[in-house]
Amino acid sequence: MKWYQKLHWKIIIGMGLGIAYGFLSSALGLNKFTMDWISPWGTIFINMLKLIAVPLVLTSLVVGVASLSDIRKLSRIGGKTIAIYLGTTAIAVSIGLAVVNLFQPGKSMPEEITNRLQASYAANVESSQSGVATVKKAGPLQPIVEMVPQNLFEAAADNRSMLQIVFCAILIGIALIQIEGSRSKQLVNILEIANDVVLVTVDMIMKLAPYGVFALLANTIVSVAGDNPSEAAELLKALGFYCFVVVLGLGLHAFVTFPTMIKLLTPMNLRTFFKGIGPAQLLAFSTSSSGATLPVTMERCENNLGVSEEVSSFVLPLGTTINMDGTALYQAVAACFIAQATGFDLTFGDQLTIIFTAVLASVGTVAVPGAGIVMLLIVLEAIGVPSAGLALVLGVDRILDMIRTTVNVTGDAAVSVIIASGENQLGEPDVDSPEPDFKMKGS
Repeated sequence: MKWYQKLHWKIIIGMGLGIAYGFLSSALGLNKFTMDWISPWGTIFINMLKLIAVPLVLTSLVVGVASLSDIRKLSRIGGKTIAIYLGTTAIAVSIGLAVVNLFQPGKSMPEEITNRLQASYAANVESSQSGVATVKKAGPLQPIVEMVPQNLFEAAADNRSMLQIVFCAILIGIALIQIEGSRSKQLVNILEIANDVVLVTVDMIMKLAPYGVFALLANTIVSVAGDNPSEAAELLKALGFYCFVVVLGLGLHAFVTFPTMIKLLTPMNLRTFFKGIGPAQLLAFSTSSSGATLPVTMERCENNLGVSEEVSSFVLPLGTTINMDGTALYQAVAACFIAQATGFDLTFGDQLTIIFTAVLASVGTVAVPGAGIVMLLIVLEAIGVPSAGLALVLGVDRILDMIRTTVNVTGDAAVSVIIASGENQLGEPDVDSPEPDFKMKGS
């Protein structure tokens, strides 16, 4: 197979062409045509991935739990997973604070640029503050309350309720363990077939990935650049140092923290890991949604990295909802950048508050629309920095969102490999055949 026929190269080509077309569309005044005739194909692609996410999680997790004979094993895996997720999030926030204090990008912002950005994005800040009010009204146990749905079908209708689907699947799986083996086996067999159907459907959808990615990237560039690409260039120039610091922190976490953990805790080769998870990273970058990327992340971890279905079907959906390393790191850098640009001096205690708040917020605001911005506002209020300063970073948030989502997905995959290795459920990786083959498992 030639290099350009492989899926990950097709996606990269689609990304490059989408970016180039987006700038061309903006320069030639074709934005309306792009929004009407190009962008919808990206939305359709994301919707197809979201469509299959809930059936994939539900079938694979029920089958995985039902295959266990010891409930204590499930609780052990769950405890280790949550502990590692919280630990890596704390490390991510610490890295963010280290780089932003070292480079201090906020002190290089001209005052006139600061004032203009705050005036331009004042309305966006005001609309985001309503989400903060909702979160602040919630009690400390609200995340646990929201984890238990009143109605399985209602939860299944909303991809943001993935943690509720995980809870229901575990509950059903445990119930199947309690039923006589021969009777429960009938339902498990049906769910295994359903899971095979879902995986083949994922492969079919991924055939469309290069075209969906093209449309998504074109839409992103048009949204940022508008009708005047020079304005986007000016914005990026003004906030370029800030973007550099964010990307540096995210890069350190993705290419130092995770590889170190994989090297120390698993037998997996780092090249094997990144090659295996590559298409999921590219998709996360294009969609800015770890939820939409979940079906591909699960498939890559199981089929290409050798993670058992039992581990991937539990660790990855849980990570999609509570593991936001990239987002938490971004919040630390953004909060300090805003404080520096607006003349607020943060004490050591304030920075400890950022770590504590960002880690908890990454778990507690999962179900809120625009969670990343809402979480940042919560962090700003916790350290006493005016929320109006959020306007300084809103202009480049969409671009940085793509990168931090990629880090989030990378973290989910890394933890699934670590847990699988610790549970002796890490098989032989197979990264030489990245193209979907439309074969059922076991065939």
